[in-house]
Amino acid sequence: MFSHHSRSLGRDWTTPWENLQRCCWNRHISSCMRWPGHYSQVPYPYFSSRHFSLNWRPPCLFESRTQFQYCNWRPDNLSQTSLIHLSSYVMNAEGDEPSSKRRKHQGVIKRNWEYMCSHDKEKTKILGDKNVDPKCEDSENKFDFSVMSYNILSQDLLEDNSHLYRHCRRPVLHWSFRFPNILKEIKHFDADVLCLQEVQEDHYGAEIRPSLESLGYHCEYKMRTGRKPDGCAICFKHSKFSLLSVNPVEFYRPDISLLDRDNVGLVLLLQPKIPCAASPAICVANTHLLYNPRRGDIKLTQLAMLLAEISSVAHQKDGSFCPIVMCGDFNSVPGSPLYSFIKEGKLNYEGLAIGKVSGQEQSSRGQRILSIPIWPPNLGISQNCVYEVQQVPKVEKTDSDLTQTQPKQTEVLVTAEKLSSNLQHHFSLSSVYSHYFPDTGIPEVTTCHSRSAITVDYIFYSAEKEDVAGHPGAEVALVGGLKLLARLSLLTEQDLWTVNGLPNENNSSDHLPLLAKFRLEL
Repeated sequence: MFSHHSRSLGRDWTTPWENLQRCCWNRHISSCMRWPGHYSQVPYPYFSSRHFSLNWRPPCLFESRTQFQYCNWRPDNLSQTSLIHLSSYVMNAEGDEPSSKRRKHQGVIKRNWEYMCSHDKEKTKILGDKNVDPKCEDSENKFDFSVMSYNILSQDLLEDNSHLYRHCRRPVLHWSFRFPNILKEIKHFDADVLCLQEVQEDHYGAEIRPSLESLGYHCEYKMRTGRKPDGCAICFKHSKFSLLSVNPVEFYRPDISLLDRDNVGLVLLLQPKIPCAASPAICVANTHLLYNPRRGDIKLTQLAMLLAEISSVAHQKDGSFCPIVMCGDFNSVPGSPLYSFIKEGKLNYEGLAIGKVSGQEQSSRGQRILSIPIWPPNLGISQNCVYEVQQVPKVEKTDSDLTQTQPKQTEVLVTAEKLSSNLQHHFSLSSVYSHYFPDTGIPEVTTCHSRSAITVDYIFYSAEKEDVAGHPGAEVALVGGLKLLARLSLLTEQDLWTVNGLPNENNSSDHLPLLAKFRLEL
């Protein structure tokens, strides 16, 4: 409505007086319940009404230049450079939040630890309780570790998408307020491995990395390509792991028109530090897939590229794979074709509309069908999500040195495959979370802002599973797999709106951190 000179202030807006005068001349403002006069922190009037709408035409306000009711204030007291402060929290303009979401409740979100041990499945503990289940402790034949996945919300992306945070007070959106809260969460959870998304490069170098290194973490970072300001980071504790290799994945390919987006992934190979026993390495992957709900073709191709890199990194000499933990913001909802492909290891996409891949789109009307194959042969990745070309050796990084192997000539080994609409991968991946509360069937959510509250963040892990009679949902990891010990509970949309959604005074991202504890049987 206002010109481009209008500025967003979190959930509030300011506009020059002449813009408001030009917009509202010969219009009326009714239902103004009060005129508080001059706002205490700014030299301009503060208009506030629960039913205020700039599209209404009540009695002429600015033409009459009569004194306003309830306060000694006249429009001619304003200069042409004065600003009008409009609180969007109390506006009913189109696009504003439903009244059920406009809440001012303050408080701390309580999240419980949910133990998955079959002998104690019902036991939970409140956040901050340091007591550990005695039957889930370390021994010489076990290696326990914890993983956090957290989209921390890049400040640049927050400011570029301010319409998603109209429900927030302006102060809670400042990076100077948000980062201490995020760091406090990381310290509190004290995870052994952090997989962070939307890590802004300048903040990473100046604040995030130094702060995490002071907590005993080693940090690796991959910035998005192009001019994007953020990327993915994986950080791990020196006391628990040593670094075997770092493998960044760029999803942008200048020679492939399909892959014109700047998303990235990062794959690390970590060696558990166990002095009294030999153990396999653990492959940890982190990514943030494309958001666009109508480009499922790009999402599936990006996922295939990440899985191919994981396959290359996690492959062992005996032909098996070391344990895998795959984290990130996959911009796909539970039960969607992309989600099902990750968990089931197969997907027949024949006739599938591109907008249905991630489950974010409710209607596929007017959408084209996925092509067969989805990506061109020169990508060098098969329908089994493995590389079809000999990869150039990557930089090997360790805690003590940095070596560069000499690149060799790559040879295309593309096999003559019949065109197939079947995708496969070779991992047995489970989701840490079940995505619905068992007692009510209400969905869990991992992100909540003005437009939506859904699950898009996941921690997947490799485990050979067998059902346990009498314990629905229990999972037992066999030799070579990971056993899920515990997870930090998620919340419902209603839970989050009781504290005014995300971000808020205590939770400084629009995503919740996911946290899981695993055991590696040696």
